[in-house]
Amino acid sequence: MQVSLDGYVAGPNGEMDWMVWNWDDELKNYVDQLTQTVDCILLGRHLAEGFIPHWANAAANPTPEEGDFARKMTETPKVVFSRTLENSPWPQTVLAGDDLRGELARLKALDGGDIIVYGGAELVSGLVREGLIDEYNLFVNPVILGAGMPIFRARAERQALDLVEARAFACGIIGMRYQPKS
Repeated sequence: MQVSLDGYVAGPNGEMDWMVWNWDDELKNYVDQLTQTVDCILLGRHLAEGFIPHWANAAANPTPEEGDFARKMTETPKVVFSRTLENSPWPQTVLAGDDLRGELARLKALDGGDIIVYGGAELVSGLVREGLIDEYNLFVNPVILGAGMPIFRARAERQALDLVEARAFACGIIGMRYQPKS
């Protein structure tokens, strides 16, 4: 997830215009490597409404910079968590309700690769709260928002993490990878 230096994943009204997108090849390659083993994408409904059409359009009209990644985002099966939708309006996408623990257990029991969560804030906050994240990949953007949507809301208990990797990229983003301590 992309986060601000002060820990927000979106502005108070869901704004995402603060994110740095002038990625160099090193950062693009880092993200490509991170997503190579992914065969399931989890999204909250609000994020899905922009994410899925954006990548479908990018795959239909590929640029040299986004073509392969757009295809990966479009072709990878997705699970959208929603309390309001009854049917998925998107291809390659199924809906899930509020049972985060049950749905994650079901998905993890399937054969396949990694599961990645792109957001939104409410979905990721629930996964964090329930202790359902096996690895955190945070892309800290060089901006302080002052207010917004956090993903690290109140947990019942502290969770210690091991730093697996930290990398600074030319555009100012710091990539950090953590795993929960066992």
